[in-house]
Amino acid sequence: MIPDMAEHGGHTASTGHARRSRLYDYGDLTEAASQEASDGTDHRRREFAVLLGEFRRTAVLVPVDGDDAPLTGDFGGVRWIYAFSNESALARFALARGEGGREWAYQRWLGARLLDAVVPAAGVPCGVALDCADGEDGMVFPPVRGIVPDAVAVDVESGTGEAR
Repeated sequence: MIPDMAEHGGHTASTGHARRSRLYDYGDLTEAASQEASDGTDHRRREFAVLLGEFRRTAVLVPVDGDDAPLTGDFGGVRWIYAFSNESALARFALARGEGGREWAYQRWLGARLLDAVVPAAGVPCGVALDCADGEDGMVFPPVRGIVPDAVAVDVESGTGEAR
């Protein structure tokens, strides 16, 4: 070691706090921000898992046509099955479509039935749009692993079951 130089700011007997570089402080902030972002993502994933579980256990209203097929809409290469948490949400959807004056036939289906049976039967990438006329209060369940069966999830390689 060079004379008069020590790890504690030049005083070999000192055990006080050494000054750190300002770059070190920025490094600490980056680590903290990264940890916070990771925690935020994990928190949002847990929240979504709770919502998904609740949806799977809940009977929702699914508007149907004359053949009892669910009402759907295609958007972004995905077929979306319309589902509603209650009659008020379905009524808002009907009004938004300009069809509030007609009678809407619907059936009550468990969310699990929609995701596990109806989505795979569609034959195309398919998800569920819950309360889609309610803006931010609506929810989508896209055709991805963990929501729909892997066999029809768009983010899983067919045949291998591996994530894309």
